[in-house]
Amino acid sequence: MQDNRAITSVFNPKWYIQQMKGWTTSSYGLLMFGLGFILAATISGGPITGVSFLTMLAGMLGFTCTISITNTKPLNGVFGVISALIYIIVAYNAKNYNDMLLQTVYIIMLDIPVLLMPDWAQNVDKKVRGLATRGKGLRNWALTLLFFAVSVGLLYLWESNMTDSPRPLIDSIAASVGFTGALLTTLRFKESYYFWFIQSIVSITLWGITAMQGGSNWVLFFTYILYLSNDLVSFFDKNVVWFHPKEAITKN
Repeated sequence: MQDNRAITSVFNPKWYIQQMKGWTTSSYGLLMFGLGFILAATISGGPITGVSFLTMLAGMLGFTCTISITNTKPLNGVFGVISALIYIIVAYNAKNYNDMLLQTVYIIMLDIPVLLMPDWAQNVDKKVRGLATRGKGLRNWALTLLFFAVSVGLLYLWESNMTDSPRPLIDSIAASVGFTGALLTTLRFKESYYFWFIQSIVSITLWGITAMQGGSNWVLFFTYILYLSNDLVSFFDKNVVWFHPKEAITKN
């Protein structure tokens, strides 16, 4: 019986090439621009240290990961785990502890299923749906917002009372939006990209404040601006199935 789990192909270069085929033209263009921009921001940001190099690597892998998710490719499982682990180190160094939790959730909810569950990573484009499916929009939105609100409260309580984080509120909000986006992505709801869009904006704020306070360099600030650009591609590129189902694309 053939094992088609992504993890069995991790060491096969041909798999990476295959997974990067079939992306939209806008995604390829954004990827090339983004990787070059992250590299330039790192070089121009001062001396290259261990932390700055890890930040650059996390930014490059994480950005590639988000684009692979947009194009419904399980490449995000491999790149996601690596980038999230590096993000955890960078976030710890910056004292953004809830961002560490967020990256851990990404590994559990977005990356490990891709690597270990064949069905999870296959035909994603055919499984995308809306929160209003089967007339349950009001209930689903209420549960989603409740999940977000409870997450903010719990994360803020623990980070403000049990850590030395200088940014507990914005860190808690950013992590909670990310938690919600990850949950909706796992459940294949297209509204996840509304939360990714908001999460990009909040994370730009978080890492901008962190950089201004001397907790990190500016690379992650610029990286999240690139994430925001990828969210806009999801909204407006008709070849991206999260908001433009294949059936509709075919009819056009």
